[in-house]
Amino acid sequence: MSNIHVNRRRFIAAGSAVIATGATGISSAFLPAHAKDLAATPSMRGGSNNYQPGAPIVERIGAGGFWMSGTVRRAGDGAPLAGQRIQIWAHTTEGYESDPQSHGATLTDANGNFRLEMPQIVPAFGQAHGHLAYDSGDFETVFLRPLMSSSKDTSLEAHFVLKPA
Repeated sequence: MSNIHVNRRRFIAAGSAVIATGATGISSAFLPAHAKDLAATPSMRGGSNNYQPGAPIVERIGAGGFWMSGTVRRAGDGAPLAGQRIQIWAHTTEGYESDPQSHGATLTDANGNFRLEMPQIVPAFGQAHGHLAYDSGDFETVFLRPLMSSSKDTSLEAHFVLKPA
């Protein structure tokens, strides 16, 4: 027969597990999030700086070497949005974020994913960052300005959750 030593810490941990599992016996940590509650992404301050409407859809911006990627989903149910236009621009090793050659756009795939190669992003105003815009028109326009954790990073992700226009 085993001798189980119960102290206050084990008692509280056991009680918490019972509360978390509730009557179903399944921890709420394992239940899926309710997609109907997915909130729209707000535009970020400074995201629209140097935006150039109508930037062309391109295979790559400049010589490449850096990857900008992300996802586009619909607010509420979180459904992936295919065929949505995402414009990308940044201050890079090949030009300023105001230069037309530093801008390009891509479309999302069937799973709502996008990916575009561009020159290495370099710090502007002390921060290495990219600019992205959803501007297809079916949903509200959103501008993002994600920061890189290091100017040596070779990729940056941004995710859009869009609200119908």
